[in-house]
Amino acid sequence: MERIKGLLNNKIVRQYAFIIVGCFLGAMSYPLFLEPNHIAPGGVTGITTILNYHFKLPIGITSLILNIPLLILGWRVISAGFVFRTIMATALFTVMIDALRFEPMVMDPLLASIFGGVLLGVGLGLILKGGATTGGTDLLARIVHHRIRAISVGSFLFAFDFVVIVLAWIFLSAEHAMHAIINVFITIKVIDQMLLGFGSDKACYIISKEHEQIEQRIMKEMDRGVTRFDTVGAYSGQSRKMLLCVVSRFEVVKIKSIVNEADDKAFMFITDTHETLGEGFAQLMEEDV
Repeated sequence: MERIKGLLNNKIVRQYAFIIVGCFLGAMSYPLFLEPNHIAPGGVTGITTILNYHFKLPIGITSLILNIPLLILGWRVISAGFVFRTIMATALFTVMIDALRFEPMVMDPLLASIFGGVLLGVGLGLILKGGATTGGTDLLARIVHHRIRAISVGSFLFAFDFVVIVLAWIFLSAEHAMHAIINVFITIKVIDQMLLGFGSDKACYIISKEHEQIEQRIMKEMDRGVTRFDTVGAYSGQSRKMLLCVVSRFEVVKIKSIVNEADDKAFMFITDTHETLGEGFAQLMEEDV
């Protein structure tokens, strides 16, 4: 048991575990949802999905062939460790797309674009957490950004996905293109959640002349830490203290009650946090650093 725990705490083991599981889940989205419903999910695999529809070319091996020159270019301009993991992820992902043969779960393009996007997003998110990509446009975007700093990775990916959607419109149908848009949007959102976390904690910002009373009550009654900032009102020019405290969603009512009782004229705003790491919350893992 201790040996297994030690392996799980090893950064390299976690990275490759994320990559392998991510490749499996991401590849599953093709036979279950995307391929039978002819949904082009953006990027290189979106192009190969269109080719598969017209010429019956296997999506996985065709994607791998298209990725080979990108991987060679990437080796020359991006860190060797990242490219090595990406080569592994690309090979595993593309082989699994063709090797995994499941019966389609649905033959409804709308449902397939939604649930295919969720499954693909979870898989790609795990691969990214493992410090790799599946090659394709993400790797090409990094190469282009390395050469031309004015072109951001995000802008390039958006432009390439837009081109794929236009191609889906031309060579498949307008309906296929619209389903591709839904799929790409959901995939991106799920990837963001995988990388940023599913936290529901709240960051509370409080500006009050009774800041000392408020911070003492928060620390004593809620056992939460408080950070104090010096602020100046732009209109009034008056100096004020601003307090920052991160709490769980279940503690929001309590902190609002404390602030209201201490100073009913206090200014307070509350925002969502994607992920809260550190004492009193989730542990900061090594791959998050």
